[in-house]
Amino acid sequence: MISIRAYRPDDLDDLYRICLATGDSGGDASRLYADHELVGHVYAAPYALFSPRTVFVAEDSDGVAGYILGPPDTRAFEAQLEADWWPDLRRRYPDPTNLPRADWSRDQLMCATIHHAPPAPARVVERYPAHLHIDLLPRLQGQGIGARLIDTWLGAVRSMGASGAHLAVGAANPRAIGFYRHYGFREMELSSTARTQVHWFVFGLD
Repeated sequence: MISIRAYRPDDLDDLYRICLATGDSGGDASRLYADHELVGHVYAAPYALFSPRTVFVAEDSDGVAGYILGPPDTRAFEAQLEADWWPDLRRRYPDPTNLPRADWSRDQLMCATIHHAPPAPARVVERYPAHLHIDLLPRLQGQGIGARLIDTWLGAVRSMGASGAHLAVGAANPRAIGFYRHYGFREMELSSTARTQVHWFVFGLD
């Protein structure tokens, strides 16, 4: 029996664990990072801390094995992270941008994101202000859990006034790209350069 429930503060370690275990285009990224908390610092923990009402987990008899998270207002969330999340991490982790990018480790790539967190494209956010991340361990995949999580999350952000939602998927993750297309997300065309690296998907809530 797999249940979908609201996030609780004692789930935070599970979010970090799952984020790392799915951080290599859906596969286990633990071999790629010396610091196993880095991926979660960027893609999991701040959502739980600053937008907990829009975090939901999937739990089976062995524990939490998936989640969906994301704020209803991306611009407000970005501003809060600049004020309350990134400054401490920037003191803990050095900025690698004074080194040749070709020499960066995966840890340094993530540290660059911490120091220079890129804002979501204006064209996307203006119409689709909410954004999401969803990750499932293999034991929950292929059972419709992802769709259940999205249904739950979309209902939450709609109730908070979001007119639409967006997400970005790396081009190296075709399984996720296919999933979002099947669910009903529409791909938004941006620049040709961006399209080769990231697929942007949007979903209207009007």
